[in-house]
Amino acid sequence: QVQLVESGGGLVQAGGSLRLSCAASLQKNTFNNYNMGWFRQAPGKEREPVAAIKWSGDSIYYADSVKGRFTISRDNAKDTLYLQMNSLNPEDTAIYYCAAGGSVVPSPRGYRYWGQGTQVTVSS
Repeated sequence: QVQLVESGGGLVQAGGSLRLSCAASLQKNTFNNYNMGWFRQAPGKEREPVAAIKWSGDSIYYADSVKGRFTISRDNAKDTLYLQMNSLNPEDTAIYYCAAGGSVVPSPRGYRYWGQGTQVTVSS
């Protein structure tokens, strides 16, 4: 059974920071074999990729809108994916989803497994 559980969302003022976590439970404890990604969906908009990281950690994608502000990382020993979000602005308000099993570059796509999402709200 595959399970991805996000945490760390919440309400923050513009300019603030949040750190999202995604605890993964994948078949045969194979987290370190999966490319992982963060996506978000704002009200009335389509879901979009935010960041993704290769299973080895040596290839990373960031959406232009978050470059320089967000950092994706993974701890393969803890089966956990992270997204450090700094300098948040109201346009970052969305539900953030963790996903596993897709591509990283040139853009994240084809992800097989998804979490339920965590709400991030940035007030002005």
